[in-house]
Amino acid sequence: MAAIKNVLLVTFDQWRWDCLSAMGHPLLQTPKLDAFARDAVLFRNHWSVTCPCGPGRTALLTGTYLHKNRALRNGTPLDRRFTNIALETRKLNYDPVLFGYTDISPDPRGANPRDPIFNSYEGVLPGMTRICRLDDDFGTWFADLAAKGYKLPDHPWDIFRPAAQVPGKRYSFAPAPFKAEDSNAAFLTNRLIDYLDARQGQSWFAHVTYISPHPPFVSPEPYNARYDAADVPAPVRAKTPKAEGAVHPWLNYRIGSHGKGANQGSGLVIGQDINPAEMDDAEIAQIHATYYGMINEVEDNFQRILDHLKAQGVYDETLIILTSDHGEQLGDHWLFSKTGFFDESYRIPLIIRDPRAEADAARGRTIDAFTESVDIMPTILELLGAPVPRQVDGFPLTKWLTGGTPGTWRDAAHFEYDFGDPTARSAETALGLRTDECGLAVLRTDRYKYVHFTALPPLLYDLQEDPAQLIDRAGDLAYREALLEMTQRMLTWRMRTEERDLTYCHIGNGVYELPDDRYRDL
Repeated sequence: MAAIKNVLLVTFDQWRWDCLSAMGHPLLQTPKLDAFARDAVLFRNHWSVTCPCGPGRTALLTGTYLHKNRALRNGTPLDRRFTNIALETRKLNYDPVLFGYTDISPDPRGANPRDPIFNSYEGVLPGMTRICRLDDDFGTWFADLAAKGYKLPDHPWDIFRPAAQVPGKRYSFAPAPFKAEDSNAAFLTNRLIDYLDARQGQSWFAHVTYISPHPPFVSPEPYNARYDAADVPAPVRAKTPKAEGAVHPWLNYRIGSHGKGANQGSGLVIGQDINPAEMDDAEIAQIHATYYGMINEVEDNFQRILDHLKAQGVYDETLIILTSDHGEQLGDHWLFSKTGFFDESYRIPLIIRDPRAEADAARGRTIDAFTESVDIMPTILELLGAPVPRQVDGFPLTKWLTGGTPGTWRDAAHFEYDFGDPTARSAETALGLRTDECGLAVLRTDRYKYVHFTALPPLLYDLQEDPAQLIDRAGDLAYREALLEMTQRMLTWRMRTEERDLTYCHIGNGVYELPDDRYRDL
């Protein structure tokens, strides 16, 4: 096998970790993704360090935690002082190209406010060359649909409005109004294949971002009917929304406000105003079944990419990373979307195929150690022989990929979430908080999960006794030592990951920088 020549970084949007049959899902079948995992390394305990989309992608593409980059929400600008995977690989003579979106809002300082880059928060990562646009108006995809004779909706997101309802089936069973071969996933895949054909043997770096299985929950035929809603496992949750919300003020607020704005692009389905806390079990089960079908559709398109790489003879020259930006609650804990502190919003799939000969022995390996989205950037850079910038909080996964085991590694996952809204101030008003008090951070080990709120009470879950995370132990005297230990560990983590760009530099008799020992023994 040849050395790494190309890089393919693919994300399925809002894809939770258990929705992969290789992870043991009781219903969903993903045979093509499973086959890819057998030819790669599957990281079974992988976590996004934040959500929603913009913050999650910022962490993935800069290798930094939320408390460092401070790109808190969709629409929060990324400070231009941060480098990223595109800028760093440009130094290696790659032209990183984008198919889809990155949701990185530009730094507005020094720019004219009438610049059209500020018309939408869905900006492009600095250093990325956008080849195929798939923003919130679906411009190039809509042009393709129009050329094929489709009647386009007045409101772009209505393209996901389910077609005619099917008697005896729930609302989200109805298929999308477009054929599978004309979907946005198929369109994006076609454009990537066109690009690869045009490279004619030149090296490339492509970032492909499929919107599915992000809501609205609708799938084209035949994927919409692949799973029977009657077979879907029941949600993990308390008996009632009220009982779930009684655990914590923020959770009570979030459950109570969840149905608002459901007709917007980020809503569950287009055409129905649904509050998940009021949705019946049958509709929740159908949304699950539809979500599974959406995963199978992007799975099939991802396989088309792999098949094309093999046909081109470049599969064994290409580093391939498949992951997500964050997860999805899917009705667990009476919540949908990505939000709060539950595992469903943060634990995500990660499959990496290192094409080098030294990785042959590790093919089909599964890793159960805690890995995080901030590990992707340093992994790519190390495999390409480039230095890892000092801003990066993650660690390379390269030893796992070649059959080895790092000498030291983290024994917990870390993730953060900002629930403030400086525009509507909904959480601020409901909870009596300032916007800069609307933050939470989570430390999750195999045994405990600690949730620290800036200005609300903490939470502690005993995952051994309560794997469903329904009982808060923070006020239980029997857990006071565990609570103290987890609090101290979170403080240590925050101190260890503070700004470091100029730390351990010395001015005098010239400027020098001491070696970065963060990767020692890793």
